[in-house]
Amino acid sequence: MPQITPDISIAAARRALSDMFRSASLDSPELDARLLIGHALTCDHAALAAQSGRTLTAAETFAIAALATRRLAREPVARILSCKEFWGLPLRLNGAVLVPRPETETVVEAALATLGGPAACNRSWRIADLGTGSGALLFAILSELPQASGIGTDISHAALACASDNASALGLAARAPFVACDYGAALQGPFDLIVSNPPYIASGEIAGLPAEVRNFDPRLALDGGADGLAAYRALSADARRLLAPAGVLVVELGAGQLSAVNALFAAAGLISAAPPQHDLSGVARALAVKPLP
Repeated sequence: MPQITPDISIAAARRALSDMFRSASLDSPELDARLLIGHALTCDHAALAAQSGRTLTAAETFAIAALATRRLAREPVARILSCKEFWGLPLRLNGAVLVPRPETETVVEAALATLGGPAACNRSWRIADLGTGSGALLFAILSELPQASGIGTDISHAALACASDNASALGLAARAPFVACDYGAALQGPFDLIVSNPPYIASGEIAGLPAEVRNFDPRLALDGGADGLAAYRALSADARRLLAPAGVLVVELGAGQLSAVNALFAAAGLISAAPPQHDLSGVARALAVKPLP
């Protein structure tokens, strides 16, 4: 267990924890230390700063050390806190859903752009999020389109419970029901917009992923089959049935998958609706397609 001794100040504990995390080559040691200490003490950033000179109790020291042990085992901070912000929205997490990642916001940007940007705000779009997980994509889009309604699907009942809880907490439950099925199998179109962040890691590559992903994200949400493309085959097979004539499908891509996924969609009668959107690392991350006329 990390050695954070009793009777030290909050500020000293933050420094000690940051040093431990830095020595363990964690990516954001200072931020992780602040978030975990704040969680242990039920304090936000301002309260931590205001109380920085306060001495920790033995119980508080033990609680901080227990959280630090989990982080040093490469459990992501979002898993430890059971929450993550996405598109400015606080989302609760459970073990059945992915931790929402910043690059997935590229899908939200691409999806909103295909609907016409700010001019689309007052239209009653019908949206589907296939493989919704925590509901991150659906809630982000609905938060920007106050007249739209959506539906989320997932094969995991535990994931749907998480998404439903988030919908209630965000005040979106009336606009975002959920159904248990494999992608769009139980849905009836037409939808103006379909989004999906499907599993796209090739089965044989999962063992080589960072421990934070490999050991803590649900395999069901990672494993894209032997070539990583199984989910895109399922999506392409159902897209024309579910999309309105002018509807758009926007999917997240793994690195290097643009050409292969484009080919799958083209074979299913889906053509590009916009140039692929790249994330901050330059990866083609969001692909928008529409049915052939």
